[in-house]
Amino acid sequence: MTESLALLALLMMGAFAVAGPSGLLAWSENARLLEQRQKEVVLLTAERDRLSNRVNLLDPRHADPDLVGELLRADLNVAHPDEVVIPRQP
Repeated sequence: MTESLALLALLMMGAFAVAGPSGLLAWSENARLLEQRQKEVVLLTAERDRLSNRVNLLDPRHADPDLVGELLRADLNVAHPDEVVIPRQP
């Protein structure tokens, strides 16, 4: 009786080692998810750096005049009389 319980426990542990949530079958899925999340981190880091640069360029103490002019023209829809406006293609 004891031997059959021990054998059953070993079989269950073996099944969990192969098919459990952290078993051999889940290993490739976890590796795929890790790779996918690392790609997301790279994209989000690049986006964060881009936005951080834009925030630094718009700092009220030393704003970039080119970016300020671009935003004013885009948001207020204004231009200098000597400028030529070329609309963007969607």
